[in-house]
Amino acid sequence: MIDASTFLRRALLADAVFSGIAALGFTFGAGAFASLFNLPEALLRETGLFLIAYTALVGWLASRACLAKPLVLLVAIGNAAWTVASISLLLSGTVSPNLAGELMVVAQAIATGVFAELQYVGLRKSGNAVAA
Repeated sequence: MIDASTFLRRALLADAVFSGIAALGFTFGAGAFASLFNLPEALLRETGLFLIAYTALVGWLASRACLAKPLVLLVAIGNAAWTVASISLLLSGTVSPNLAGELMVVAQAIATGVFAELQYVGLRKSGNAVAA
């Protein structure tokens, strides 16, 4: 366990807010977003459902003063992997989004990459290990 810095907790909270908004939009508006972005509705809905659970986890982490360092590191690595996977999805040809869809995927990939970096920096700013 580590003593979480304010910076880390704010980075986690920002990630939870961003992810929560995306979760609600993609879960309940998958059909509308599928038409808007020319992306598969199932992909958007399943992404939204995953993000509901992710938001709960990251929001919970943001509320803790002491955190398990491996869990926060897993979140940061997961965000970095999400960024790579998002760009890979566009390059793979598996989906054929329109320009708005491409811009949305790239924008969320950049945001997710920024969260990964902020969380990593927050880990480095956090205090030493504390007794659980």
